[in-house]
Amino acid sequence: MTTNPSSADRVEAGWRAVRADGRVRPELLDLAYAEPSLRQLFPWTGMGELHFSRCTEQRWTWDIPYIQPAAGGGYWVSGPLRSQTVGPAETVAEAVAMVVERLPAGCGPAFVGTPDELAAHEEAARGRLNG
Repeated sequence: MTTNPSSADRVEAGWRAVRADGRVRPELLDLAYAEPSLRQLFPWTGMGELHFSRCTEQRWTWDIPYIQPAAGGGYWVSGPLRSQTVGPAETVAEAVAMVVERLPAGCGPAFVGTPDELAAHEEAARGRLNG
């Protein structure tokens, strides 16, 4: 996938929105944003968790682990599905590294569109490579 200004603009707007909504710890947002492989993904929040999507439109993708605050400090990395856990992280840097290590192959930059449109785009690209 190639980066286009529309994708970069939408992703940047997403980062501004999650920072403005105040549901995620600022230090988590700062370090996740500082990581280039995460900064190119579309961020979204839920219940104080920081999620990353490979596309810019809802319902977003659920194929990347996410970070949540742990009771009593630190962080917990889960996912990509809610039923899956990666493990605890004492620091935000550890949590971010745990997500980066588990990014899908060829992840990013975020695709402008929905998960269904992303899947169709990826299928067409595979067809061009194999055909």
